[in-house]
Amino acid sequence: MNPTTSAARRPRLAEQRRSLPDQPGVYLFRDAKRKVIYVGKAKSIRKRVGGHFSKPSTRGAQDMVSRVESIEFLVTQTEAEAFLAEQNFIKQYKPRFNIRLRDDKSYPYIAISLDEDFPRVYFTRERHRRDRSYFGPFSSARRVRETLDLLGKVFQYRTCDGAEPGRATGSPCLDYFIDRCEAPCVGYVSREDYRRNIDAIIAFLSGRYREIERELVGDMEAASQAQEFEAAAAFRNKLKAVRSLLERQRVSNEAVGTIDAIAVAAEDTDANAQVFQVRDGILADRQSFYLENEAGRDESEVVEEFVLQYYASSPAIPPQILVPAGIDPERAATLGEALAERRGGAVEIRTPERGDKRRIFELAERNARLALDQDRLRNERRRTARIDALEGLQDTLGMPAIPMRIECFDISNLGETHTVASMVVFEGGAPKRSDYRRFAVREAVQDDFAAMNEVLSRRMAAYVAHRERSPHEKSYDASFATAPGLIVIDGGKGQLSAGLDALSEFRDLGVIVVSLAKRIEEVFLPGRTDPLVLSHESAPLQLLQRIRDEAHRFAIEFHRGRRDKAMTRSILDDLPGVGPARKRLLLNHFGSPERFLEASREELEAVPGLPGKVAREINWHLRKAA
Repeated sequence: MNPTTSAARRPRLAEQRRSLPDQPGVYLFRDAKRKVIYVGKAKSIRKRVGGHFSKPSTRGAQDMVSRVESIEFLVTQTEAEAFLAEQNFIKQYKPRFNIRLRDDKSYPYIAISLDEDFPRVYFTRERHRRDRSYFGPFSSARRVRETLDLLGKVFQYRTCDGAEPGRATGSPCLDYFIDRCEAPCVGYVSREDYRRNIDAIIAFLSGRYREIERELVGDMEAASQAQEFEAAAAFRNKLKAVRSLLERQRVSNEAVGTIDAIAVAAEDTDANAQVFQVRDGILADRQSFYLENEAGRDESEVVEEFVLQYYASSPAIPPQILVPAGIDPERAATLGEALAERRGGAVEIRTPERGDKRRIFELAERNARLALDQDRLRNERRRTARIDALEGLQDTLGMPAIPMRIECFDISNLGETHTVASMVVFEGGAPKRSDYRRFAVREAVQDDFAAMNEVLSRRMAAYVAHRERSPHEKSYDASFATAPGLIVIDGGKGQLSAGLDALSEFRDLGVIVVSLAKRIEEVFLPGRTDPLVLSHESAPLQLLQRIRDEAHRFAIEFHRGRRDKAMTRSILDDLPGVGPARKRLLLNHFGSPERFLEASREELEAVPGLPGKVAREINWHLRKAA
């Protein structure tokens, strides 16, 4: 920010701060582009915002304050309401300077399709369907798959896809013969008995272990008294499996009850949160979350934000949550009040002082510190490896400086339709996904060389156009406005030649342009007849391969999206009785146009909400078209 702009904003911000209310609520900091960069809550909005500006305690906090251009606020009746409103805004805007779960979209869940007569229990990374029950988030996919494997052994559930169980052959699958499913597809188990298994799975995932034990004991005794000894033996084996698991995971006596212990370790802009879920004295799960803490907040503030974010997506909130000693008791009580509203019952947030609860919490603290140290060590090793690769690339290509920004371009024209191109960006040897860009090729749709020339010409023109634009303009694109140190073209000598003329202005600025051919990974440079052939073990070549493969992946993804959209329009728009609502229904049910085209008449008739007559007409139409 230039001094003139900074001087102009000070009186404006001072005036906004004076007009802030001395009441509880939420405040939003916006930058020069009107983007929300921080959301906070307070008992007094005016005092809390004043604290940000009067004494920014860390470099990150100073950076945040220097970017604030305007302040907005929302008054609430209580501080507890402010906690909940804050989380809604954080979810909506994903502000840079709030605590964020790293790659939070990728955390896995276990889902149960309760909207189906014979529900499925499955792995997912999405959590948006109202008619499904979700458990998680879990910190690793391996943990989810291990849990699903155990549930299959003990409770048995179907793993087949679709709303209806079974397959086209009409016979049970392998799961039935290895005692992983009771074959509802052929009527070997009633809907009521199958639902009992699903209820037991829900109880298990909710941590109601004693309830499961009691039910299994009761079922075993009832079967024995009825002289159904095979059924009694099956219940006995399930009971043994459950008890064996619970004994291995026991961390305290049953008196501890149902608690979550949440510990945080924070250092600079990195943090780790550990969640130990204890149910009936059993360690039901241990989850580890890496957090982005760009403002460099202390551990008590990190805990506060993490607790709200975590329970915003968690299906179960325990009656007691253990937190570190640094959190203010008054704020802990308000946080408990906010969570109680979501739970529908009292929630106590406290710091454990002695006994089993203190021991469990200290274990969580040690794991948080260890996880953070290991993560920072891994990141440091990765940074060192990336710098070594960049320095090696500089030497190999004879560059005057390390190529801190590398752009790579790839063309995708599968089937000679919907030709597209991708531009991916690596900064400091790591992907910078916010700067990735896509191009729909307008003219040279069946000529790779001409297509590459078109795309690179548009990239060069965008850079030139941004010289005249201010970063505050809506049309300003930081990715196109930045000159790279190195441009990599996916292809051989022909693709390189096609791009050199288009990039003449970049080359005048000292930007190096090369191409990487797939066949034996040759690197072509302008003015050289023979390519560079690098060792496959060399760090510079491996970096170039990573960038090229990422550009290829990004281009293919774009191409498939355009192709699927075109396929959806061409096929679904011509179907009898299918309007926009049914089009969405069919795509949501089958997942892709390809899967829809493969569907049998029975599968179409099983689509919830689709009349049988329409399903049969669709099937006839598809078979006729084939």
